[in-house]
Amino acid sequence: MGLDLGERRVGVAVSDTGRTLASPRTTVTRTGDPDRDLQHLVDVITEEEPVLVVVGLPLSLDGRRGAQADRAVAEAERLAGRLAAGGIGTELFDERLTTVSAATALAAAGTPSRKRRSVIDRSAATVLLQAWIDREQATVRRARGTDRG
Repeated sequence: MGLDLGERRVGVAVSDTGRTLASPRTTVTRTGDPDRDLQHLVDVITEEEPVLVVVGLPLSLDGRRGAQADRAVAEAERLAGRLAAGGIGTELFDERLTTVSAATALAAAGTPSRKRRSVIDRSAATVLLQAWIDREQATVRRARGTDRG
């Protein structure tokens, strides 16, 4: 499962059981109550029964961690603490340009701008999760000596 943490919304994506394809799942709207929002995320996550939750780490373009990344790390740590009891792992993953990539893909697909606003967060989570999946698959291919890329 992939999460794109935003200040107002959290995009959620899931992968197939073979970990080859990410798909958008839902968008969770924040209420302003951090404890309530965390519990809602935990509920959404546990409903899907993932093995791992990949949380986007919003680094700056030069790779540095700013205030937004620090907030994402803190939230990911709180989430990890709640999920570990259920055997669900968490991992931070660089999400630079995922929202831009998602917006570009939605526009290219002809999605009207009004509709794009309502799906951008889960689309960004999908881009994030697919990038993580692709990296993991490339790592496995290199380890097997079958990487041709």
